[in-house]
Amino acid sequence: MWAPHSVYSIVESSIQLMTQFINSKESLVVDSLDGILRSSGGSNLARLDGYPAIKVIVRTDHQPDKKVAIVAGGGSGHEPAHAAFVGPGMLTAAVCGEVFASPSVDAVFAAIMAVTGKAGCLLIFKNYTGDRLNFGLAAERARAHGCKVEIVIVRDDIALPDIVQPRGIAGVIFVEKIAGHYAEQGLPLAKVAAIAQKVADSLVSLGIALTSCTLPGIGREDRIPKGKAELGLGLHGEPGAESINFQGASEAAATVTDKLFASVTKANKYALLINNLGSTTLLEMGLIANEVLKGRHGKKIKLICGPATMVSALDMHGFSLSLLPLNAKFEAALTSAASPLVWPGMKSHVAPRLVKLPKAMKGKAIKPSRNEALAALVKQICRILEAAESRLNVLDARVGDGDTGSTIATASRYLAAALDKMPLAKEPQFFAAVSEAMTRTMGGSSGVLLAIFFAAASQASASGKSCNDALKFGLARMMEYGGAKVGDRTMVDALAPALDALSSSGNVAAAAKAARKAANATAHMSGARAGRSAYLTADKLLGNNDPGAEAVALLFEGLAKA
Repeated sequence: MWAPHSVYSIVESSIQLMTQFINSKESLVVDSLDGILRSSGGSNLARLDGYPAIKVIVRTDHQPDKKVAIVAGGGSGHEPAHAAFVGPGMLTAAVCGEVFASPSVDAVFAAIMAVTGKAGCLLIFKNYTGDRLNFGLAAERARAHGCKVEIVIVRDDIALPDIVQPRGIAGVIFVEKIAGHYAEQGLPLAKVAAIAQKVADSLVSLGIALTSCTLPGIGREDRIPKGKAELGLGLHGEPGAESINFQGASEAAATVTDKLFASVTKANKYALLINNLGSTTLLEMGLIANEVLKGRHGKKIKLICGPATMVSALDMHGFSLSLLPLNAKFEAALTSAASPLVWPGMKSHVAPRLVKLPKAMKGKAIKPSRNEALAALVKQICRILEAAESRLNVLDARVGDGDTGSTIATASRYLAAALDKMPLAKEPQFFAAVSEAMTRTMGGSSGVLLAIFFAAASQASASGKSCNDALKFGLARMMEYGGAKVGDRTMVDALAPALDALSSSGNVAAAAKAARKAANATAHMSGARAGRSAYLTADKLLGNNDPGAEAVALLFEGLAKA
């Protein structure tokens, strides 16, 4: 297997140190395995005695004289592989090494002898030198003791097509699942091994990442520059086969998928594993799945495993795809029931279904009308708020969740694009239309609050109030429902004085001055009584303007300049 000392010897200055939830790197693997067992809920799992040298998780319900034992493993750091795959329909035992290091010969030998009876044992492991040597010698020892042992080595990585010994990566999961199925069915060792070998020979896999991984107690080599991605990097943080420009998820997904389909054996249908390499968020993984499945090869994919973390590389920010041509035997095995601790199952590839919106959502159709002055004003407002997106996000990241600018900018872009379809000539209808736009485009509490603001302003305007008075009425309703008042460190702190100044003077510059003074004053408020900032302590708030109040100030300042 790939030797960990090649990373540990990296010059210290190139390593980014990170705090981790570990006691010590020496005890990390055994502590983690015991955690798996303690939380397994009595899943017929146990570990062999002999910690820390022998780290083996076994099934206690296996029938060694009736069914072939499936034993797999390798270095740790690839969780949930392989310990969490021990269970009916998959592995009989998993042999774990230290992080990114092959398990010892004794550990593999102990695993084989613990679960192997008359039916024999199939060893499955990935193609790394350490694994070939340690698993191979252990197999020979077991054979010398009279055990029937067959070996399948997984070489699914296509990153380096001309290499003599391709690596084994996440596609090993398909080999383990299919072998586990036929072992569970009671097939003899020779047939189970032959099917598993055919799976291994048919597999192709490829990964891509934006970062390397953090070695426990060591740190991370921060070698991938911003705007780049490594294509074909290894599961142990080895550099990728090539560095490519990163232009987004769509291109990344297409690049990996195209290479896989160019390398795989032609078939009518395929199974696909969408594997998280460690720290890629579920939101991103869902997007990757969508890009792959709606892409030009998507119709060829019949079964999907994931998106899920199956064979990780610690906390690597990336994903890998594994592709297997399907036949009837493979499909039956992949879709059969299995109950290890972790197995998401295989799902069919189906297009998203749509359900019609309820009639109540349609509302009454309002005819668009023109008002060039109002249209120009709204466009100017939208430009100001869109330009403030990054500034507001940075500010919100300090005191909230970092999305105030994006939330406001999204609504602004929608309004600007929808102006031609809005009733600009009638103020009450315009306010109502803006309220509806806020509910459609602006997430979180701020969208609802502004929708209330404009809905109430619409009602006030329809009753004959002036524009300024209607807006002040809207603010009062927003404060009533939202529970915030002046001094609570929200947008109200700037909006209330700005509207007061605008009402009394009719001067946008005066409103801007009032809004700016009030927004700056929020930086000296040690506590918030509404919004996300209410959960933060004074040391996080002091010195930072409230993002909502800052947005109001920037808006009126922009209008004053215009």
